[in-house]
Amino acid sequence: MAIYDTEEEQVEQLKKWWETNNSSLIAGVITAIVLVVSWNLWQNHQHEQRSQASKLYQSQLESAAKNDLATVDKLADQVGVEHGSLAYAHFAALQKAKSKVQQGDLEAAKAILQQQIQNPGTEELQHVARLRLIQLMLATGKYEDGLKLISEVDPSKAEGFAASYDEMEGDLYVAMDRLDEARTAYQNAIRTGRATALAQFKLDDIAAPAFNPTATN
Repeated sequence: MAIYDTEEEQVEQLKKWWETNNSSLIAGVITAIVLVVSWNLWQNHQHEQRSQASKLYQSQLESAAKNDLATVDKLADQVGVEHGSLAYAHFAALQKAKSKVQQGDLEAAKAILQQQIQNPGTEELQHVARLRLIQLMLATGKYEDGLKLISEVDPSKAEGFAASYDEMEGDLYVAMDRLDEARTAYQNAIRTGRATALAQFKLDDIAAPAFNPTATN
């Protein structure tokens, strides 16, 4: 009977423990269920948001292919308003900037790109926006402004874009007829091993003339 009595005592102790703690246990279980359900709902919501943003961006690309620039701009604004926290909003804005260039509204394009440089997002997208803005500075004769944009870049955070910045710097210096500095910039771009195929041609095009001791004045 000792074993039986011990089991009865254990059951009785368990009952007492349950009566004392059941409320907190039930509350804990309910809290856990709520957290799991909330997390799943959030994940589903995020997936749905990404899906909607992706569809809008795809529509924007299709409109760009058709040269329907008004729709390109409209969809960019829609993605920005409805999905501003997603990368698709940055992609759409870059596409809108391109649309503005095609429309000849370079100032609007510059404003969009400047905003994208300032907006929080991936550093890669910010570099893309900055490089496109520098290209616009080059095209509109704002050479010093372009060089200033390059000087503001932190080299430690732009390793994958270093060649692009160096090559753009070379282009700006060529436009300013500062060929020695342009050569250095192109050489730096080539040295990274990631320069475009045109970088060497650009460098060759402005190569310093070989010294000829027999040349006459």
